[in-house]
Amino acid sequence: MRSWWWLGLMLLQAANSDPQTSSLGNGCSSDVPKDASNFGSNLTATFLQLRANLSEGNKFATAERIVSPDPVYAMAQCRNYLSRTDCLTCFDAAQVAITKCPNLGARAVFDGCFLRYESYDFYQRTSEHWLTCEDVSSTAAGFSEVKDRLLSDLEVATPRMKGYFAASNRNTIVYAVAQCALTVTQLGCRGCLQAAHTSLQSCRDATGGRVTDVACFMRYSNQSFFPDDQTTHLKLPGKGIDEKAVIGGTVGGSLLFVIVTITLMWFKFSRQLKNALIANILGATQLQLPNRYSYTDLKEATNNFSEENKIGQGAFGAVYKATLKNDTVVAVKKLDMKHRRAKADFESEVRLISNVHHCNLVRLLGCCTKGSDLLLVYEFMENKSLDRFLYGQNRGLLSWKQRVDIIFGTAKGIAYLHEDYHTTIIHRDIKPGNILLNHHFQAKIADFGLARLLPENQTHASTNFAGTLGYTAPEYAIGGHLSEKVDIYSFGIVMLEIISGRRPTDVTPDSTYEYLLKEAWKLYERDMHQNLADVALNLNEYQVEEVKKMVEIAMLCVQSTPSSRPTMSQVIFMLSGDGSVVVQRAVRTPSFSYEVGVHIDNGSLLSTQESASESDATTLLTQGVTDLEK
Repeated sequence: MRSWWWLGLMLLQAANSDPQTSSLGNGCSSDVPKDASNFGSNLTATFLQLRANLSEGNKFATAERIVSPDPVYAMAQCRNYLSRTDCLTCFDAAQVAITKCPNLGARAVFDGCFLRYESYDFYQRTSEHWLTCEDVSSTAAGFSEVKDRLLSDLEVATPRMKGYFAASNRNTIVYAVAQCALTVTQLGCRGCLQAAHTSLQSCRDATGGRVTDVACFMRYSNQSFFPDDQTTHLKLPGKGIDEKAVIGGTVGGSLLFVIVTITLMWFKFSRQLKNALIANILGATQLQLPNRYSYTDLKEATNNFSEENKIGQGAFGAVYKATLKNDTVVAVKKLDMKHRRAKADFESEVRLISNVHHCNLVRLLGCCTKGSDLLLVYEFMENKSLDRFLYGQNRGLLSWKQRVDIIFGTAKGIAYLHEDYHTTIIHRDIKPGNILLNHHFQAKIADFGLARLLPENQTHASTNFAGTLGYTAPEYAIGGHLSEKVDIYSFGIVMLEIISGRRPTDVTPDSTYEYLLKEAWKLYERDMHQNLADVALNLNEYQVEEVKKMVEIAMLCVQSTPSSRPTMSQVIFMLSGDGSVVVQRAVRTPSFSYEVGVHIDNGSLLSTQESASESDATTLLTQGVTDLEK
């Protein structure tokens, strides 16, 4: 999170001139390039690439020039209602404004477009937004209420629209548009627009208002500012759009609207009918099988599953590094059939992961079956698992920025499983060992062997305990009650672990250390939770307030009552914001649950039991669960 934007940002009231080039604000980084000439060349090249993309009629473009020592990442976006010519005109104006900044990052925001460049990849990030309200108040009856309803509808509809853009009006009283950057997820778009809508409410009866963020833009006015043929017609069901947005489409006339609406309704009905007739062994939806690999090829690729190629040991078997005949490096998980749940694990992973595609989830490339041998082929992650960098000889190698990025990436992966996939997926074993890192240290969640599909008509499921003690929510470990909030709890523990560089169950013979969650709570009570930061971190790498915000978000995730924990989309919104949203939520005493374990010399934890049956878990956890609310 970089605060310099808000030191150098000038907020300007929109002028009454051409709305495409009316300036809303600009910012300039304080960081200077190491090689000004090289940086200037990189910047010029990215701007040329952006303009070329916009010249083809696109309204959104990114460009990179990754050349040391000063790489450039750039993004441009025009409002969808602009013509190609107007879009280019606005881009040119933004480029003139932004090149006045000679440093490593800058942004220029106009009514019609947005341009930003940085020396790092910022594409999927959101940031604090800024607000502009018109000086004139509307005299139309009910203007504020109509405006808020329209903005609320756009907030829900826009993330579901192709291109993340929607424009609409209500009774010719108020006109509004909402737009998100194409680099953010659907959840990120929704969260950004929620914040924008909240800010615009402070404009009250003002005839116009705008909110601009890196990830989104929202504007309303009592005057039309987009062509009629860009209007998105929103048809609301009886309980309002918060229940479900039904989007008819963008039309030019009422007749076309009726035709499109009927067509979409028929398409939706046909698709639902087809899906109802198709079922798979998991009883959720049709899942396509992944590629099939030859056992002989995988045996050869792993050097006959040699110890030299072994890179890890999972819950059900070993993981090997393999080089296929086309020189592609993959990871092969060989399931051990001595485990009674291995077969079910295999079926779950094959049908589930092969259909889940997200940048923060490890991709299953294929599988192989031969007799009792069950093999899964995954994309290879060069830096292996996160726990290798939190402990042992690699301890201290992760910077604060890398840790924050890993937390953010993990959150986005979980959010996709919970909310963006076509059916809810609960991982049930979120821990550093199941968070893998690629060569850029991008976090990807692995091991869906414990995942189950949650039926749509259930809010929780009762099931046998499956997970890792120390990370497992009390209601699941003891009572077997499973919901998405189980993963939220585990994520909160992992957040504390990443921040502190300590295992949740670390103990020392002299009782120097409290259990991690208990110590975090004690520090939080004394408003000293910044002291939880890993001592291996450079003090100049982080700001105290950011550490405190991260700890507070983690504490919200580990609340005793599942209903008190946020959803993962809410977590992402809090991670993206300035921290003010966090303090608005009440943080109560968490339940402290842990497994009995001892530290051994090599830094690992010798646990009583890594995973257990429900009865075993109850025996262990009832010895160590303390709820201070009682």
